[in-house]
Amino acid sequence: MRTRWPVVARIALFLGCVAGFLAGGEIAADYLIGTQRQRQLEELGNVALRRSETAVAYGVETLRELVDHGNLGCKDGTLQAVRLHVYQRGAVKDIRLARHDASVVCSAFSETLEFDKGWIKRDEMLAARDGALLFPVEQFFGTALGTMIDVDDERSLVGILGVSGSLFDIMPPELLDHSEVELRLADGRLIARSGPKGLELGDAAASLAVQSEQYPLRSVIRVDQAALAAWNTQPYVPIMSLAGVLGAVFGLLLARTLLRPRTPLEDLDRALAVGEIKPYYQPIFDLQTGEIGGAEVLARWIRPDGTVLSPARFIELAEESGRIGPLTWQLMRIALAELQPLLEQDKCFKLSVNISPRHFISEGFVDELRATVSQAGIAARQITLELTEREAFDDAATAAKRVSQVRELGFKVAIDDVGIGHSGLSQIPRLRADSLKIDKFVVD
Repeated sequence: MRTRWPVVARIALFLGCVAGFLAGGEIAADYLIGTQRQRQLEELGNVALRRSETAVAYGVETLRELVDHGNLGCKDGTLQAVRLHVYQRGAVKDIRLARHDASVVCSAFSETLEFDKGWIKRDEMLAARDGALLFPVEQFFGTALGTMIDVDDERSLVGILGVSGSLFDIMPPELLDHSEVELRLADGRLIARSGPKGLELGDAAASLAVQSEQYPLRSVIRVDQAALAAWNTQPYVPIMSLAGVLGAVFGLLLARTLLRPRTPLEDLDRALAVGEIKPYYQPIFDLQTGEIGGAEVLARWIRPDGTVLSPARFIELAEESGRIGPLTWQLMRIALAELQPLLEQDKCFKLSVNISPRHFISEGFVDELRATVSQAGIAARQITLELTEREAFDDAATAAKRVSQVRELGFKVAIDDVGIGHSGLSQIPRLRADSLKIDKFVVD
């Protein structure tokens, strides 16, 4: 299974990416198609509203022309002239002379008064920006739109406009049998409706209203949700195809990136991040008494499967890559925390920590050392810094100065692996360390 796992993992990642992108594509398609539908419905609503506004503006203009001509009254000759004016204006079905309170005095076509089911008062009319008043005219064959302008303080002219449902026959064929278009006054009173007879749209139907800025009118479009969902779905396939292709490409790249073998340096960074490199303690004996007088901190890499890696497998890599500093401070903090009770109880107990030459002479080393030990509550004289000879000092003078600085703070300095490293005997007196650790190879 171990050899097959990368293949299974790649397939799982690939399929997961494709599924994720398809899910995102579904959301994007729904949003884009829904936005497009909304925009198209708004355009249709604006078309219906513009047609209504044109009819009203035409009617108001007709009334103003009559007012400008003057000679308004209920005499036969006057009404004959008004009727001629009506004949020339197809959208105007009747013109009536009314009192200021909107009560009708006479009509160009008196027989149309018989079709009225009622007549409203002036305070029930809605004002437009151009000063005209709009109101519904309930008639036996339906509702007409009335508009009224004042002639003077006593008289008004009323135009009955033919705003029928056919004026709003604007819906596309796919929605024609599943939608209705209404023209309403701003207060919600219905003026005209276009749509199939017997159509019942519940509260769940999609609804859109467009309000006129000039007149107290609004167009309302209501569409069955199922029909709307099936309308204008052409972008769905291209969007989902693109999402699938992007998901496949991303899945392949992700599988190659995440499941490729980690480099040793990446493995080391991961180990440092999760704390897999831990301190082991090698006791330091007094050869005369046989008692343990201290311990040296050794690094061991404990992998998740329990495998223990010796320092030879990673210390050199840490030194070459510049990770030795973070690794050293991490080990020192853990060691100080774990041995703090012992170090506090036995003030003669010493703790030795290996320090690479490059790290030892690096900027800020002394400040970081003092802060780390002080934070742990340990005396500086209980800490010995073992300078390893695996790496030569690039600047012996700086190294000697640094040894002097840490010794002044109370730390002890030892030179490790003497005899097999880079310094040679000439460098030992120059560094003025407190002790030497002679390698077993030299003793042998």
